[in-house]
Order: sequence, then structure tokens, then C-alpha cells
Amino acid sequence: MELLLAITVGALYAAGFYMILRRSLVKVIIGLALLGHAAHLFLFTVGGLTRGSAPLLTGETAGRVESYADPLPQALILTAIVIGFGVQAFALVLFKRVYQTIGTDDLDQLKATDTGS
Repeated sequence: MELLLAITVGALYAAGFYMILRRSLVKVIIGLALLGHAAHLFLFTVGGLTRGSAPLLTGETAGRVESYADPLPQALILTAIVIGFGVQAFALVLFKRVYQTIGTDDLDQLKATDTGS
């Protein structure tokens, strides 16, 4: 299972980097989203995949912690999802404003509008 997730993470990172290197601003935003999903899956894989029970330890089961799932990667991923959503929402609003002002989403044409002051 870890091998499948490692291949998926690599493919998402490759697709994300490819999309970021495109000239369209919309493709850059999609690339950022793909990189975010790849980072989430990477954290999930690093945290270890177990089919354990909930991480609630009682007095008699406190010694056997290998059968429980680790809650830290799940908390990190939840935080990363919220932050990633905020960044994507900001990028979409910024793109909308740039498109209204300039009238294009081509990054080369956006560089041509720079005054260089």
C-alpha cells in the first residue's frame, strides 16, 4: 500500500510542478492545488498506514501502543487542508482581480505590463 501511495505522491508532485511551469495563471493555481494534495498524501504515508483502533488509551491497554493509529499526522493534514484552502481562495480572488485589470491570464503578457519603477 505504501508503494502505491508513494507512486501517487510522485505523480501528483510531477503534475503540480508541470502545471506551475505553464504560462496560464489558472494552470498555476491548479498546480498549487495538486502540490497541496501531494503534500497531504505524503504526510499520510510518512505517518504510517495502520488499521488500528482509535488512539484512546486506557489503563490496561497503555502498554501496547503499536495497535493504535497515530493522531498527529491526521491533525497535521487537517491543518494543511485548511491552510491550503485559504491560499487557493486568495489565489483565485487575486487572479480574478488581475484578469479584470489586465484582461489576460498569460504570465508573459503580465510581465510586459510591469512599469519597472
